[in-house]
Amino acid sequence: MKYDALKLENQLCFPLYASAKEVVRLYKPFLDEIGLTYTQYIAMLALWERDGLSVKELGEQLYLDSGTLTPLLKKMESQGLVRRSRNARDERSVTITLSEQGKALRERAVSIPERLGECLPLTAEEAKTLFRLLYKVLGGIR
Repeated sequence: MKYDALKLENQLCFPLYASAKEVVRLYKPFLDEIGLTYTQYIAMLALWERDGLSVKELGEQLYLDSGTLTPLLKKMESQGLVRRSRNARDERSVTITLSEQGKALRERAVSIPERLGECLPLTAEEAKTLFRLLYKVLGGIR
């Protein structure tokens, strides 16, 4: 009784963590087909939506710090997917733009969300509810 709050089954964090880990695992075969890791994929999603983000803006959008993003973006640049350039007005700011190869990869990735959705045991309505609730949690934390 006294320690029920400490049971793993009573922790909201655990199913969030385990579900996120398992969903990322489900993405792997789809992302392997296009040569991306999950973190590279979400960075590409953000850049396909709005090319020319600063590292800071990209980090804020993805909930990643520059220590995680910098090596990721260097690797993506070496793969020919993005270009990194110093902002002319502020040398401290680095802008990330898609290369032609990075833009073209979007076509190969377009089916991934639907294919992944077929792997999840949720109805469309349940998926919408979960999506809404997760963004409510994120919004409340930020």
